[in-house]
Amino acid sequence: MRYCIDLHNHSCLSSCASDDLLPAVLAMEAADQGIDILALTDHNTGRNLGSFKEACEIVEITPIFGIEITTNEEIHLLALFENLDEAQKFSLYIEDLLPKIPNTPKLFGNQIISDLTGENSEELTVMLSNACDISFDTLVEEILALGALAIPAHIDRPSNSVIGNLGFIPPLNYSAVESIAIPPIVNTDQWATIQGSDAHYIEHIGRRKCFIESDKEGFAALVDAFSTKSIEYLK
Repeated sequence: MRYCIDLHNHSCLSSCASDDLLPAVLAMEAADQGIDILALTDHNTGRNLGSFKEACEIVEITPIFGIEITTNEEIHLLALFENLDEAQKFSLYIEDLLPKIPNTPKLFGNQIISDLTGENSEELTVMLSNACDISFDTLVEEILALGALAIPAHIDRPSNSVIGNLGFIPPLNYSAVESIAIPPIVNTDQWATIQGSDAHYIEHIGRRKCFIESDKEGFAALVDAFSTKSIEYLK
């Protein structure tokens, strides 16, 4: 089957994202755009993944439970889980690696934990946009050991990327790499290459979705398609 996927999106819990981007809004807009497999990947936390799962079930799309983690080299890496409980457990581990610096909403934006309706919400007080106390290569190994997907984010961005921060892509066993530009500006033949919206606003959702081919479903379809590099892009 052919699936439309978008594996890089934020919600109102990321301080750099719109307060209007509730997990339910993300799921509904993605469904309207024909996305079959959708990930939520807030910065250094997965505290909105529960309401995201509820919303995806209502609109009948497959949720992938993710976190966009900032390493101590200030590189962004996507960790994508099939199981909500495993993702939430890993989220607590990642939050413990953050410096305990309070967020300043007036300067950096709100960090809103939202339920399905958005009527019950609370602010997460620890600043989530800082770097975690873990190296890039160690984090890749830990994610893969848990059976999750490890994907370096926006490798071709000038900041917070492996190329921007290190100058090269370390030859590790990534599940895939995410590139803004297609074809990528560097050789990524060693890995499957995907595009993701990195949505911070409602209008960003689906702007860089891509397509996979697999006989499997859900998370297994991602693993299968990445292993065979059965990926197509928007034209």
